[in-house]
Amino acid sequence: MADTSPARGRWAFRPVPPEPRSIAELIRTGTLDAELTATIWLLIEARVPLMVAGERPGVGKSTLLAALLDFLPSELRVVELRGADETFDWLPQASELGWPGVARRPAEGSPIRPEGTVLLASELSDHTPAYTWGDAARIVVRAAAIGYGLAATIHGDSLEDVFAGLRASPVRLGDDELSRLGVVLVLRQTNGGRRRVVAAHYVRPIVRDVHGHLQRLGPAVLATWNAGTDSFEHFGWGITPELAMRVGRRAGDFELEAAARRAFLDDLVAEGVTDVAAVRAALSRYRAMAAASPAIPTSGHASIAPH
Repeated sequence: MADTSPARGRWAFRPVPPEPRSIAELIRTGTLDAELTATIWLLIEARVPLMVAGERPGVGKSTLLAALLDFLPSELRVVELRGADETFDWLPQASELGWPGVARRPAEGSPIRPEGTVLLASELSDHTPAYTWGDAARIVVRAAAIGYGLAATIHGDSLEDVFAGLRASPVRLGDDELSRLGVVLVLRQTNGGRRRVVAAHYVRPIVRDVHGHLQRLGPAVLATWNAGTDSFEHFGWGITPELAMRVGRRAGDFELEAAARRAFLDDLVAEGVTDVAAVRAALSRYRAMAAASPAIPTSGHASIAPH
């Protein structure tokens, strides 16, 4: 099934999106836990790219991505790509990023800038014309290299699958470009039909050291799912300084804020606040409190959630 929906003033043919589920509901059912979610929240609100990978159709990639997008600050502009119909006429840097189409002047109005924009690809694949692949997929990943946020789903059962698919024709991304993928979550349907993020990776971008030499560091594992205990094992603490630097925080502040957000999410689940609208409202209150007070306690967030 599919519907036609307006996109930037034009009509686009898109698959019908799945029924929305809140991030609190996904935590409650064990797709991921509050600790991993809190870290992703800090990263995605700073426009660190996010990709949700899964091999089997119906595993819940779009559902998880949509729930995580609720963490985006309201002031960010989200531009949804139009699949095979995408022209990038709205993207000022399209030509310099290598777009082979005819260069056009961006439409009048508020200019699109990397620091205020997240590019949304419902899926990076060639399965339907509604999805983004080939030259267009190459452009959106390159856009992440110049500061645009990126949120997408992609087929693959591992980080290696994701890399392999994007390296191959017709996307043909290089290793330096792939280093801009940010957070890659691998989602899998396990025995019994349970959906779990079996691995969460942080793909480290290439950087220059104090001497100007390029440093290429391998991806880091943020968390993995333990099938024996049906629980998550966390490793992000090992790169906390890197994550903090990526979002413009000090390492100690990053840890405190991650703990605060984890407690907030745990409170939502404990209180049964899992309705999409209720969770979005609670997130808005959390943001308002965070803006009003630079130091939010790491526990006792029950008052933020509706009773």
